[in-house]
Amino acid sequence: MTDWQEATQNPDRVRNLISDAIESLSEGFALYDENRKLVICNQRYREMNAAVAEMLEPGLDWEILMRETARRGIYADAVGREEEWVRNRLETTHDHVTDFELKQTDGRCYLVSTHPTSLGGFVVTRTDITDRKRAEEAQRDGDTLVRTVLDASSAVVIMTRVGSGEIIYRSPAAKVLFGKTKSASEHYVNPEDRADFVTELLAAGQINNYRLRVRAQGREFPALLSARIVEYHGEDVIVTSVIDLTKEVEAQALIRRVLEACPVPVQMTNAETGKVLFSSPETTALFGRVDSARSYYADADERAAYLEELKASGFVKNRRARFINKAGEEFWGSVSSRLIEFHGEPVIVSNTRDMTDELAMQEELDLQREMVFQNEKMSALGELLAGVAHELNNPLSVVVGHALMMQEDTLDPDVQRRVEKIASAAERCAKIVKTFLAMARQSPSQMEPVDIGSVVATAVDVAGYGHTQDGLTVRYQPPGALPDILADADQITQVIINLIINAVQAITKSGTGDRVDIVARASGEMVEVAVEDNGPGIPDAHRARIFEPFFTTKEVGDGTGIGLTICHRIIHSHGGRIRLDAEHEGGTRIVIQLPVAPAEHVEDEETDAANGVTRPCRVLIVDDEQEVAALMAEALRRDGFLVEVAGSGDEALTRLETAGFDVLLSDLNMPGVDGRALFEALQARFPDMVGRTAFITGDTMGASSQAMLREAGRPYLEKPVAPKELRQLVQDILKDAKDR
Repeated sequence: MTDWQEATQNPDRVRNLISDAIESLSEGFALYDENRKLVICNQRYREMNAAVAEMLEPGLDWEILMRETARRGIYADAVGREEEWVRNRLETTHDHVTDFELKQTDGRCYLVSTHPTSLGGFVVTRTDITDRKRAEEAQRDGDTLVRTVLDASSAVVIMTRVGSGEIIYRSPAAKVLFGKTKSASEHYVNPEDRADFVTELLAAGQINNYRLRVRAQGREFPALLSARIVEYHGEDVIVTSVIDLTKEVEAQALIRRVLEACPVPVQMTNAETGKVLFSSPETTALFGRVDSARSYYADADERAAYLEELKASGFVKNRRARFINKAGEEFWGSVSSRLIEFHGEPVIVSNTRDMTDELAMQEELDLQREMVFQNEKMSALGELLAGVAHELNNPLSVVVGHALMMQEDTLDPDVQRRVEKIASAAERCAKIVKTFLAMARQSPSQMEPVDIGSVVATAVDVAGYGHTQDGLTVRYQPPGALPDILADADQITQVIINLIINAVQAITKSGTGDRVDIVARASGEMVEVAVEDNGPGIPDAHRARIFEPFFTTKEVGDGTGIGLTICHRIIHSHGGRIRLDAEHEGGTRIVIQLPVAPAEHVEDEETDAANGVTRPCRVLIVDDEQEVAALMAEALRRDGFLVEVAGSGDEALTRLETAGFDVLLSDLNMPGVDGRALFEALQARFPDMVGRTAFITGDTMGASSQAMLREAGRPYLEKPVAPKELRQLVQDILKDAKDR
């Protein structure tokens, strides 16, 4: 008789054999009868239900067990919904349920099966799958980490199967570039290209900087590919990065080499500990292989301040700091980052770029701006002395002129000696004024046809650099072909730079606004350039004074108050106009108008038989300084000329309408109709007087006066004027008129 046959005839022995068999199981086992009461369970079942182990005795009602486990919060999915959870368990007790997962609140996870018995009861088995679930979760975490890094970057990354080319994953940038293609084979212009690419990749295991032409949504373009063979879920796959070579990316932190599978300097770090969770090859090339981002910073306190700003707003843009590269050298860099939550922890996704070259260019720009500031100071000195010269030369003309005429009139040696001393002293005063003017004189204007578009573009490059990285944009969109202007390109560039810098400083200081726009257009016979911003604007009380010398609203040391004065002087000397647009709202708009360069022409030669006059010559002197005009009139009358005096340009035009003159001598700077306006009126209304006109001025050093004298091309004398020089000038004009 066998042991089994003997045992079957002994119920107690049978029960012991069954109990031993149940206890030998690696799974938890429990048997419930037709009344859903516990008959027997093994020790593994008790261990897996440790929270209610004291209750697991034969006769325990299934419903009581379920309600107690729900009350004690043993299972995660029962928390907060105990009644519903118990009801579902009771309803499915007698069903055949296979591989039902239960997750306890202590983190353990079990695979549960229930099997009904032929006697109306049921068997419950439990398998501990906690370790397996944790391994699967770790695998998912790895996949999620890589996917999170790639989805946060702008890289074009594609994962494909080796043989078929089927696309398993593509980054957002790859979706934008290639669309919803199913196979990488669709990206190749020639099918043979992929075969060659994969063959070389399989042989080497990796490929860097592989150049070929690819196709994306009907467009063909040259591309640079880098790829790796990696294992993904048990199979070899190809991870490829694609760079479109048709566009050149301009950035200070330019990627110096094509990366392996993710060509972006991006990293993920734990915000609290600084532990590096992911580091792209570009980041490794900059900082080396390190375990913590704390080693990136030259100053540990800087990282603390950076984290404080990041936690406050959730992002950081272009924050400057001193970093340490992999060679141990300090450098200035800029970091942009976002704070995200990853598996319940704060994680930083960031990008860091080297600013060494940019700062060098900024330093050069600061030097250029300092030169502009120094030029402004010298221009202010020239402006001041030009005004002084104009005011002094008129009374000096009276002193010198009368002294010289007294020398002509007197024969008394003692009087002549005294008069000579007076004349000598006056001439010395005039020379002193001219010496100071020569010291402060600006470089002579190089008037030539100039492309205003190029001038504006140069000014924007100089004055606007670096502000796009600080949240402030300086923009200029060329409107197309514009007519040339007759100008000194350097001086017009200086004007536009000054206006841009003023706008940028106003925005930066006030914190209002974020852009400066420069617009150029043709307007009739003028070219108009407008510099406008959306900054704080100019208060109404200050608008009328912005072009006044030394008027400024800036703090002491921040401005000279002469920038706009110089701009006004330069534009006026070019025959143009500069004004504040009073109707512009939401900022400031300053408009410059410059005349279009005239076409070359040849004046018609005319012969005026009346030039050979035999009557006394008539001379018209135009000067608002009565004493100066009277002195010149007396000097010419002594030489036999018929002289009339006009105290203004308007009066001179009135006299020309009623009488004829052989010579017209005019001052330049006069109230109302000045020398320029008078000369323009002569050209339009009395063209025969153009060739008979000369100028007497004390402001030949002024930029506007210089421009006027160059444009007119007429002879001139500089005050103070000697009677002999004045008479010779009139004779020369008469001779020239007769020769013509």
